[in-house]
Amino acid sequence: MDKRLLDILCCPVSKRPLRTLKAGELEMLNAGIEKGQVQNVAGEKVSQHVDEGLVTTDGKVVYRVDDGIPVMLPEQGIGTVQFNEWPANP
Repeated sequence: MDKRLLDILCCPVSKRPLRTLKAGELEMLNAGIEKGQVQNVAGEKVSQHVDEGLVTTDGKVVYRVDDGIPVMLPEQGIGTVQFNEWPANP
């Protein structure tokens, strides 16, 4: 992810800044997806593996990055409250 782009992006709902997902967070997210336990904000089951993602700096919402393009649609965000062990503020 281009640092300049990351510097200007923010969550479309909370307006919080974003950072890239760390390896452990990405692994936790994909493990939940593989088990069929992850839903997006719209309540739809997430079935597509996430290769790259952005998370709000408060660690509450994840947005996927597909082919280098952040998917910043509010309903496509993935709330982290559905993960019991998600780091509060890594």
